Amino acid sequence: MATEIYRDAWGIPHLRAGSAAELAHAQGLVTARDRAWQLEIERHRAQGTSASFLGESALAWDRFARRARLDDTARRCFTELQRRDPETADWLRAYVDGVNGGLAAGADAAPEFARAHLTPGTWHPWTPLGVWLATHILFAGFPAKLWREQVAAHLGADAIGLFATDGPGTSGSNGWLVSGERTVTGQAVIAGDPHRWIEDPGVYQQIHLSCPEFDVVGLAVPGVPGIAHFGHTGTVAWAITNAMADYQDLYRERLRRTGAGVEALGPDGVWCRAARHTEIVEVAGEEPVEVEVIETDRGPVVIGGPEGLDGDPSDPADPSDAPVAISLRHPPRVTGDLGFGALLPLLRARRVADVDRAFDRWAEPVNVVQAADTEGGVLHRVAGRVPLRAEANRLRLVPAWEPGHAWQGWHETPRAGLTDGVAVMANQRGPAEPLGVEFAPPHRHDRIAELLAGRERWSAADMPALHTDTHLASASALLDLLRALDALTPEASALRDRLLAWNRRMDADSADAALYSAVRGAVVRQLAAHPAFAALGTPPAYPEVFRPWLALLPRVGFALEHLLRAEELYGIDRPSAVRSAVEEVAARPPAGIWGDTHRLAPWRALEPETPYDEPGLSGDHDCVLCTSGVPGLTDRAARGPAARYVWDLARREDSRWVVPLGASGVPGSPHHRDQLPLWLSGDLVPVVTDWTLLKKETDV
Repeated sequence: MATEIYRDAWGIPHLRAGSAAELAHAQGLVTARDRAWQLEIERHRAQGTSASFLGESALAWDRFARRARLDDTARRCFTELQRRDPETADWLRAYVDGVNGGLAAGADAAPEFARAHLTPGTWHPWTPLGVWLATHILFAGFPAKLWREQVAAHLGADAIGLFATDGPGTSGSNGWLVSGERTVTGQAVIAGDPHRWIEDPGVYQQIHLSCPEFDVVGLAVPGVPGIAHFGHTGTVAWAITNAMADYQDLYRERLRRTGAGVEALGPDGVWCRAARHTEIVEVAGEEPVEVEVIETDRGPVVIGGPEGLDGDPSDPADPSDAPVAISLRHPPRVTGDLGFGALLPLLRARRVADVDRAFDRWAEPVNVVQAADTEGGVLHRVAGRVPLRAEANRLRLVPAWEPGHAWQGWHETPRAGLTDGVAVMANQRGPAEPLGVEFAPPHRHDRIAELLAGRERWSAADMPALHTDTHLASASALLDLLRALDALTPEASALRDRLLAWNRRMDADSADAALYSAVRGAVVRQLAAHPAFAALGTPPAYPEVFRPWLALLPRVGFALEHLLRAEELYGIDRPSAVRSAVEEVAARPPAGIWGDTHRLAPWRALEPETPYDEPGLSGDHDCVLCTSGVPGLTDRAARGPAARYVWDLARREDSRWVVPLGASGVPGSPHHRDQLPLWLSGDLVPVVTDWTLLKKETDV
């Protein structure tokens, strides 16, 4: 049969072909036409070449990508895929051929190419693996170990737990499964929303893929074939949340230069030759930059080197005092497997057992999977590869020259059941607890579970009310301290009384929510400025890409609940800090509502020539409607629901979805931002599966 491209009223592509390979080609082609600029940004990020047209602002990432050997790891994984799973390797080639076939037309439509003086390059068969790797290499938050090291060094190991919450560099999700015994149709419903950086174009692509083998709707990652995270085949549906597992290690290395190159001290006391070469990073408008790439037996050195961070050539006898050099060990670099062998089996799945077997082949990121089928089967499990190693590896940096820190195989991934016909995951301590160190606070999980318990039977149409819930349970810690204050000025006393009467909903039109945020921000700044934390205010001179994990103010902001409730906090007078904050805000209260300052702030590689007037948002970091600013720093929300979905197992056409902007990545396109009003209001777009209701665009 001919390969056909259809569109629905929202410009979402619906593709039909005679085989899985032909369908992959069509997916690559239509993605390149719709998202050419995004695809080129992702290809260059995976290669570490984005500074060549974006300039110095992109150099920090390119340095990291080169030193972490992302492109080389992608090539290595593709070589292994060819050996282990030639069908999937050929399927990837078909997708890449489609991308290369559509890039020229996509670039002609995207104005960013002309502004950046960029011509589309060539995708290789391993490029989708590089895109996946670059997207997720920081997803597990290994730089948090750098932060813990700082906290332990300056405040002691016991202080690490005070800051234990999902930090500014992590991403999470809400997800819930309601089995047929709790729905009006007798069939399961799966719903949720992945929380990621809001990007323009969006990080998820709504798509419909159909061939004689399968017919699947879902959310694809642009640049990667198939539907990995959220899909519905008609008889089975699945979704994921971030398991918050720890599967990446950082090693302190002792390196020395020799006439032949660089050597690293191993745990057996022997100096071993490290791989070393240099690469040149082109920087638009600047001189090229040389990057030294070193890899030890543990992994690539991503921080420092033989001379440390600042070129200190000292070589002390005590290895623990050696110049700073830190290597990264993560599963794909070790195994040559990114888990792409799961992608085709997921598309072909008919029952929960098929989804389960497919996720046995998953690698990273480590996720909690929920699935249900039309025969009543349900699945709630962790999927991904987590190494078995010493407990110290999980918490902080470990010395490469000491024995006891090698990997010893892989964890068995945990499984869980349902409670009263429901399973809820929101990055809290759940089935993945044995695999992780830090998890999200329980507030989102507990609120979703509470809402689901409030009704005996649910339908797909009921789910947006959960997506958009704005109750902020984490406000209690601050409000409890506020309640205990006395001898306030009349203005501060009135503000306190108003906040204690507040309904704790972070609605965009709420003036009380704006007042709460202002007081919270002032408290965060008070605590961060205290001399007890002074040593944490100046992080080490690590590469810029790690700074979000090392900045004190965001760390205090996201850990505020722990810091306010700790039995003792290094002599800090917390009631006094809250008193100062409420007096400060009472003297200069915000004039408007929460949505005036809590506005959408999408990431763009190249800002538009005419800035968008981005909307105000409801929600907050610990709300189910998780739209995250940085308390104490900014209310602007760069993170939030990167998509919302409701999978109905009774009738797939009753499923719904929405993304923050639209299906097209081309500014000015009718479908570039047409879903934004629905996303803001909590409404969803119908999932169309009837081909007679679609508009045919072309045959390929």
